[in-house]
Amino acid sequence: MADLDASMSGQWHFDPEHTRVGFSARHAMITTVRGAFNDVKGVIDLNVDDLSASSVRVHLGAGSVDTRNDKRDAHLRSADFFDVDNHPEITFVSSTIDEVEEGNFMVVGDLTIRGTTKQVAIPIELLGINRDPMGNLRAGFEATRRLNRRDYGLEWNMPLDAGGVLVSEKVTLEFEISAIKVEGDDPA
Repeated sequence: MADLDASMSGQWHFDPEHTRVGFSARHAMITTVRGAFNDVKGVIDLNVDDLSASSVRVHLGAGSVDTRNDKRDAHLRSADFFDVDNHPEITFVSSTIDEVEEGNFMVVGDLTIRGTTKQVAIPIELLGINRDPMGNLRAGFEATRRLNRRDYGLEWNMPLDAGGVLVSEKVTLEFEISAIKVEGDDPA
């Protein structure tokens, strides 16, 4: 794991080919269903000398939800869940970033899903920083955050005969981020 130094300040763009923003939820109270968003864009503006001047912005195409089941994905895109016709994007915009211990950060910001915005705190671990074979300076991060989907208007559910519901209210967000630093004349 690399220590942060002044050379790492600047803009970092998520590498969508090596980044996964996903989720997991209980189905029928007994199994876990996992999914991800295939349309992921993110920018980290890092100021190592003053983390309070740093920011993170993430945009997910809600219609890119992928659980490896076409019927379930269509239902998730419908008005029962993400309502992508009216709310095509899920966004996160940070308000504060704090290093809570070496390589571990608390990123607090506004998460907007289906037109509802709530402040969330996401604990993020910096896994490392290294040059890739193409010469790009690359940073890796991981995080998970549990939230209640109903807080964002994702209300649909179905009771089960034996008790409980078809889809859990608690959902775990999963972040596996690879970000590339913008260096020199590289615009993106």
